[in-house]
Amino acid sequence: MSPLDPVLAFDAQLELGESPVWDERASALYAVDILRGTVLHLDPASGAVEQIARLDDLVGAIVLRRDGGLLAAVGTSLVLLDAELRRTLVAELSDVTAIRFNDGACDPQGRLWVGTMGLDEAPGRGTLYRYDERGLVPMVKPVSISNGLDWTGDGTRMIYADTPTRRLDTFAFAATDGTLSDRRTLVELAEGCAGYPDGLTIDAEDHIWVALWDGWAVHRYRPDGTLDRVVELPVARPTSCAFGGEDLGDLYVTSARMGLTAEALEAQPYAGGVFVLRPGVGGRLPNRFAG
Repeated sequence: MSPLDPVLAFDAQLELGESPVWDERASALYAVDILRGTVLHLDPASGAVEQIARLDDLVGAIVLRRDGGLLAAVGTSLVLLDAELRRTLVAELSDVTAIRFNDGACDPQGRLWVGTMGLDEAPGRGTLYRYDERGLVPMVKPVSISNGLDWTGDGTRMIYADTPTRRLDTFAFAATDGTLSDRRTLVELAEGCAGYPDGLTIDAEDHIWVALWDGWAVHRYRPDGTLDRVVELPVARPTSCAFGGEDLGDLYVTSARMGLTAEALEAQPYAGGVFVLRPGVGGRLPNRFAG
């Protein structure tokens, strides 16, 4: 088996697995099942999958906190989970209906960036927000399904996916105040290429790994946007990816069972699982929330 062949790491049977994040302090992976509203702890040493929290709504994303614990985007709220998983509501969107938070990540300065989407997935109902001491600040709108985002190694550019556009866009990023400018299309999926860009991560060589919903694959793109690699998966709906492991050389890929027919699930018995591969390049530790 080639190191680029993904293997099943966790047969988690997630309805809508998302937001994988490696915690080097615990040597474990965290992820969410959006539809079940659960936060999961996944232990590579034992293969165990433990549900550590069930929240009261759809949970779109989690990030690690510098002080320990997690910050979760739940429905239209941001909720701190401390090391004992006690919950504290810290922010909430107002004057929105039929909207939920989706994917999110922290910038190198520790500010949270988290986007929204309509519950009906209607075009243009979402917004990408920045959350810091100023609260939830809209930064990019309108978007349809705000999804994966990450920053280049030097922190000067942000990569972002609004899934239905089938593009990855790049922004100039100002570290001092967290503002964006110079939006450009970096990647546009070629005609005939299956799938839609979902969650993503940037490796130590500033190449972008993006999961393709309904695309049966993860793509790696060079910093100039050209396609570098295609890693095929045994499931149609990969959702996101994150580097982990002791050397940050394992690439974990979450997936979903949501919306698949009985026939499709029979053909994809590990849909909703978490896969792992060794791509021969490392990642970086995830940025932690500083608030």
